[in-house]
Amino acid sequence: MAKQFDHLSDVLTRFIEAQHIFFVGTAATEGKVNISPKGMDSLRVLGPNRIAWRNLTGSGNETAGHLAQINRMTLMWCGFEAKPMILRTYGSARTLHPRDADFAELNALFPPSDAARQIYDLAIDIVQTSCGYAVPFMDYAGDRDVLKKWAEDKGPDGIAAYWETRNRQTIDGAPTHILDPQEG
Repeated sequence: MAKQFDHLSDVLTRFIEAQHIFFVGTAATEGKVNISPKGMDSLRVLGPNRIAWRNLTGSGNETAGHLAQINRMTLMWCGFEAKPMILRTYGSARTLHPRDADFAELNALFPPSDAARQIYDLAIDIVQTSCGYAVPFMDYAGDRDVLKKWAEDKGPDGIAAYWETRNRQTIDGAPTHILDPQEG
């Protein structure tokens, strides 16, 4: 049975910190709904109603484009290894780009990476748990280093060029504001 809370408890925070993967969901008023798996060392619980996660450069940039239109986000974790549970946080998020004043402070919470594209500062409205009884057991074998190596090979100039050609719009053609806060 699902239970709702107005904040993350210490128990739920420890659950989040023990997970190796989470999922982010966003949607604009029209177009595709986006659900993305996230891993690596990219998430910090900053308080009972605040989470920051750093988005590294990737093939799409849907979250930024969706949040520019409708500021709502859901994060979800599943207990794959031990306790069967699904945890969701619902809220609104500030999108911070490297050009923004608060970006450096939050980015310092994570390991250095030239691939850091945005940080999402989520203000949690509702926390929900559910049973997760149908979630399979899965063993964690380790993080992949492919994205880290890709970013190192590209370097800052190559990543900026990638943003220009691959990350300026969502798959529905909405601006992501990756390079210019006024674009679109």
